[in-house]
Amino acid sequence: MFAFIVSRLLQAIPVLLVVGFISFGMFAFVGDPILFMLGQDFTVEQKEALIRQLGLDQPFLVQYGHYLWAALHGNFGMSYRLARPVSTLLLERLPATAELALSAAAFAMIVGMPLGVYTGIKRDALSSRLILMFSLVGVSLPPFLIGILMILIFAVLLGWLPSFGRGEVVNLGIWTTGFLTWSGIKALVLPAISLGLFPLTLNMRLVRAEMLEVLRSDYIKFAKARGISQRAIYFGHALKNTLVPVITIVGLQIGGLIAFAIVTESVFQWPGMGLLLVQSIGTADIPVMSAYLQLIAVLFVVINLLVDLLYYAVDPRLRIGRGGGH
Repeated sequence: MFAFIVSRLLQAIPVLLVVGFISFGMFAFVGDPILFMLGQDFTVEQKEALIRQLGLDQPFLVQYGHYLWAALHGNFGMSYRLARPVSTLLLERLPATAELALSAAAFAMIVGMPLGVYTGIKRDALSSRLILMFSLVGVSLPPFLIGILMILIFAVLLGWLPSFGRGEVVNLGIWTTGFLTWSGIKALVLPAISLGLFPLTLNMRLVRAEMLEVLRSDYIKFAKARGISQRAIYFGHALKNTLVPVITIVGLQIGGLIAFAIVTESVFQWPGMGLLLVQSIGTADIPVMSAYLQLIAVLFVVINLLVDLLYYAVDPRLRIGRGGGH
């Protein structure tokens, strides 16, 4: 197990280097941060002095080398727009994005998996067909449109929930959370549902397809012939064997929800890392944009490692294979 973890971490090193190079190179030639920092009234001497101060007069490879060396030490530079350390900005915004992504993932699993099991077991029922028909909404409509419609209905017309912001949060030292206040929970409902609706439908359809395939297998027919109760067959045998592909999708979904919460955070003005990225793109804040993509790459690597470890725990065939075939 230890050797497996070490090998996966070693494989992740070139991936992170490539992502860092692409992200830094992609943003290094986008926009001119000097104009945003100096404004409209500045002299040529002031511009040249700021360029030298930021190191933008050096060759691209030299700039990337300095960025990479500093990143290895946890230093992603200073934000051009806010004049604050990038690592501090990301750590301040991380709790909001993490809570939004985890809430959306929990919503997608808690609702999607039971619906997938139900539509797989009752595949010919009218209720199952209606659920599948309504699930097309989550697949077809983009998240920003769903978010706008939910704001219109639940915030503007009904006035039940807030339309923007994170609500009141509690500071726990290095972490801020809205789970401990009623206004924080209310502010989380609309963006979490908007972000989690697509993975919900994906989970439901995946679980349904796996359930249909497993229920047609020979060992399920043999279990029915032995007189085992349907509850034991559905939840003790069939559902258990659908977990391996579901673990893959759910693991990647969590990383995807964190990475692609940009649109949802912009619609609801959720103060997370995605909104920080959007604001940084408008001002060509290269250190923030590069650090954001590097952080997302690290999250995907960690999540993939955790998914592989869950494979190892759920599927006994992997343990047998690594044990020498005994």
